[in-house]
Amino acid sequence: MALEMGKPITQGISEIEKCVLLCEYYRNNAKKFLSKKNIKTENHKSYVLYEPLGLVLGIMPWNFPFWQVFRFAIPSLITGNGVILKHASNVQGCAHAIEHIFLKSGYLQNLFINLVLPGSMVKEVIKNEHISAVTLTGSTPVGKEVASIASNNLKKTVMELGGSDPYIILDDANLEQATNSCILGRLINGGQSCIAAKRIIITKKNHSLFIKILKDKLLTKIMGDPLDDVDLGPMVSEEARNFIHHQVVKSIKAGARLILGGDLIDDKGAFYPITILDNVKPGMTAFDEEIFGPVFTITLASDEQNAIDLANKTEFGLGASVFTRDLKKGEYIASKKLFAGSCFVNDFVKSDPRLPFGGIKSSGYGRELSFYGLMEFVNIKTIVINNFK
Repeated sequence: MALEMGKPITQGISEIEKCVLLCEYYRNNAKKFLSKKNIKTENHKSYVLYEPLGLVLGIMPWNFPFWQVFRFAIPSLITGNGVILKHASNVQGCAHAIEHIFLKSGYLQNLFINLVLPGSMVKEVIKNEHISAVTLTGSTPVGKEVASIASNNLKKTVMELGGSDPYIILDDANLEQATNSCILGRLINGGQSCIAAKRIIITKKNHSLFIKILKDKLLTKIMGDPLDDVDLGPMVSEEARNFIHHQVVKSIKAGARLILGGDLIDDKGAFYPITILDNVKPGMTAFDEEIFGPVFTITLASDEQNAIDLANKTEFGLGASVFTRDLKKGEYIASKKLFAGSCFVNDFVKSDPRLPFGGIKSSGYGRELSFYGLMEFVNIKTIVINNFK
């Protein structure tokens, strides 16, 4: 991971550990989840079985090259499906390593296949009669294209797409805790994450102090060789780094205020400095678009309701967080007011094998992980038996 896409090695180790937790979770729970469910009706006997669909094609990105594969592959395999992986071209070393892991773990040969082919050929793979379902983690435009091809061929799909997660910081928030959560949520994988803290929305009372605390903490972060113990490695490519900078510059020209960073680094590698943009408003690139990098954007809200409205003012709906000392208020906002697949109170958004994960709106549909992730790629089969003598 460090060599292929620049993930700091410490974060890469954490990613592998999370894959292990996922495997252990399904090892301990799959039998219970997939057991026959008896349902009492007027019939002699009625129950539900869970059967595999067949071959599941997983089209996976580069940013979490192990976790995102295991996230779909383990539930698919444990329900009896076969898996074909089409991984991103720049992490083929990771893809081959994953294939080797499954082969060595005792799975039948060819039950998990790493398919190495150009992206232009994926369309034909989706159409292939042997493919029963497709899951994709990637951008919204690519998701729309893949979903269209799959639906035209009546293939079941799960789409985990882009995000622009809002982090609301209310007047009574614990600023130290909120700041730490924003940093963890934004800097994971260099900000190259669909559930990163993309839009920080804060009420006026804490605005200035929050910026000071945030800046002071970020100045201690180390950027460098991902093989070293650093907080931030390079972006995945120079092209990606340049696009992030384009988004930052465009936002500044539109009125955003640069607090930290924002300069291209004249150094070997696709490094982009940790950046803070204040005075970010709807209509600016930094608010409306997903910035896939270490850029903290801060939007001032006039009050609590305005903060909620700003949080929901996006085409995306993957994750959201709200920070407040009033847990009842936080729970009410998270459960009733925020439009997203995962809403957290006083913490940064993260996936957990025990909880369903997925989005709404332009962030996709379907769920991964937990019991619900198993249900996406099975035939939920109804059996009814009557006794006519």
